[in-house]
Amino acid sequence: MDIFEDVEHTKKDVEKNAPPVQHSAKTLKLIVQDETKRSMASGDSTDFDMALKVPEDGLMHTVVVKVDTVFSATEEGSPEWFVKLHDPLGVVWENTPSAEQEEERAFDIMPGHEKTFTLSITSPTGARFGDKITVLVNVSLKDDPSVADVATLLASARQSILAVKTSIGHEKTVADSLASRAKGKPIGVFAILSPATIRGYVFVEAMNTDALREVVKGVRRTRGLVKGETSFAEIEHFLTPKPIVSGIVEGDIVELIAGPFKGEKARVQQIDESKEEITVELFEAMVPIPVTIRGDHVRVLEKEK
Repeated sequence: MDIFEDVEHTKKDVEKNAPPVQHSAKTLKLIVQDETKRSMASGDSTDFDMALKVPEDGLMHTVVVKVDTVFSATEEGSPEWFVKLHDPLGVVWENTPSAEQEEERAFDIMPGHEKTFTLSITSPTGARFGDKITVLVNVSLKDDPSVADVATLLASARQSILAVKTSIGHEKTVADSLASRAKGKPIGVFAILSPATIRGYVFVEAMNTDALREVVKGVRRTRGLVKGETSFAEIEHFLTPKPIVSGIVEGDIVELIAGPFKGEKARVQQIDESKEEITVELFEAMVPIPVTIRGDHVRVLEKEK
C-alpha cells in the first residue's frame, strides 16, 4: 500500500467512526425586497430594502450584522463609492470618510418579528463606465454563528443621456462645439446627437455629468443642461431612419418627381415596405398599366380620404 492509499483509508475510517453531524433547525433569513443588481448614473444613489427574519422558536435572538464591500474599477484613479446601511433608528454602518466604522453591530429581535434595513449606494460623479461595487450584508446569530445568511448586492456605473438647451437654429453649431471641447478630456462623452427635427436641444451621452456641465458653460448659444435624464426610448426613433414609403398609403394621389414619368400624376395602388417601392397607376396613360417606382420618387399631393 503506498502513502496515498494509506491516507485515503485513514480518511474513510475517520469518517466512518465520526459522530453524525448535527444540523441546526434554526434559520435566519435576510430578504431583499427588489432586484439585487442595478446600474446607475454617476452621482446617483439607489436603495436596497431588506427584511431580516429570525427563527420562530419563541426566544429572543441577538443578531450580528456585518458589511463587506468589494470595489472594481475599470481605470486607475476611479473615485470610491459610498455605502450606507441604516434602519429606522439611524445609521448602522457607512464607509464615508468622516464615519467611525464599526466592524459589526448586534441587534436584539423579538420572536416572530422582523427588522428592516435599507442599504444605500451612491455612485461618485467621476465614476467610469463599468465601475462596480459588490456589497455583502452578513447576518448571524450571536449565540450560534452557524445560523447565518448573506445578501449580495451589486451596483455598476452607466452613462447618462442628457439634453442641452440651445438657441433655436444653432443646434448643429453647439453640437460641433461640444464635440471639440470634450475631445481629449476625461469626461466620458460617448456621443452627441442633434436631430434635424428637434429645435432648441442637443442630446449628449456622457458619464461625468458635473464635468459636462462645466463644458457646456463655455459653449456659446447654450442655455445649460436640462434637469434630469433622457431615456434611450425617447430618442431611439431618431437613430432609426424611417422607410422612404413612410406616410404613403394606398389611394393617395402623388406626383412623380423623378424618372421617365416625371411630372405625371398617379394614384397609389400598392406599397412594398421591404423594397421601399410603390406601384402607381398614371392618370394620363392611354391604357391603365401599373408602374412600380421608388418611394422617394413621388410627392404626395392628396391623401386618401
